[in-house]
Amino acid sequence: MSDGKVQPGPAAVVAKMLEKDHFSRWMGLEIEATAEGYCRLHYLVKKEMLNGFSIIHGGAVFAASDSAFAFACNSHGWVTVALDVSISFTRAAAEGEKLTVEAREIHRGRKTGVYDIRTTNSAGELVAVFRGTSYTTSKAFEVE
Repeated sequence: MSDGKVQPGPAAVVAKMLEKDHFSRWMGLEIEATAEGYCRLHYLVKKEMLNGFSIIHGGAVFAASDSAFAFACNSHGWVTVALDVSISFTRAAAEGEKLTVEAREIHRGRKTGVYDIRTTNSAGELVAVFRGTSYTTSKAFEVE
């Protein structure tokens, strides 16, 4: 995919996305690393993220995974959106726990990509596995 423009690097793309991503900022997502097809971030489980059992709400884990997915699949410099996602929860997390979310591209075709996103706790235990399929548009990502 080339329209003659130089595509911005992964760090520039993620920084630009975060400018307008109020939800990810509200969640307290902190980016640790980015590369093409990759993002690692972490966050602390807040009281507002707990469900009626005083454990993290599945929607919070899903949202953080979805953000890591978005950062990873947009890292190539083309506007990319989700086509399909799924999540499996394997372990609960409590208030104050630090969760790390790592998104890895496992396939990238001309228009679609597949990503594995894993959430782990500070002990390295798996909290959730998220799988996302992306669709890359023909629109170049603008960072200015």
